[in-house]
Amino acid sequence: MARGARTLDTVGWAELVALPDLDIPFVRAKVDTGARTSALHAIRLHHFEKDGREWVRFTVPARKGRSKHRVEAPLAGIKKVRSSNGETQKRFVIRTRFVIGGKRFRAEVTLSNRSQMGYAMLVGRTALKNRFLVDVSHAYMQGDTPPEGSKS
Repeated sequence: MARGARTLDTVGWAELVALPDLDIPFVRAKVDTGARTSALHAIRLHHFEKDGREWVRFTVPARKGRSKHRVEAPLAGIKKVRSSNGETQKRFVIRTRFVIGGKRFRAEVTLSNRSQMGYAMLVGRTALKNRFLVDVSHAYMQGDTPPEGSKS
């Protein structure tokens, strides 16, 4: 290894991701290096102003054994995103903390209705860059239980 180089943790093609700022202990996510930005399944999106700043309110639909979750977060922007079917959509963007395995970091995530997708979240390459290597032959390389300390 080159002097000063650091080793990166390895993730599989699917991982558990905690979003503590949103009070989401974990979500099953597909890791997708073909997607630039991460995306979270969200419905009932509402853009509003609070304390002179733009915010977005949304619902994260229920998972097995859990109720739906209403969230408010400062709006980081609006992006045009080309979806997997080739259509361009405008999406709300927030910045939030991610926890994958033992690694904590902040990254952007777009809010999108992913009800037709197999995973409620997609982790894109900008969140992965300089943090993780991807081994597409495995899933849940960071563990198949919720990340340690994901409620913090």
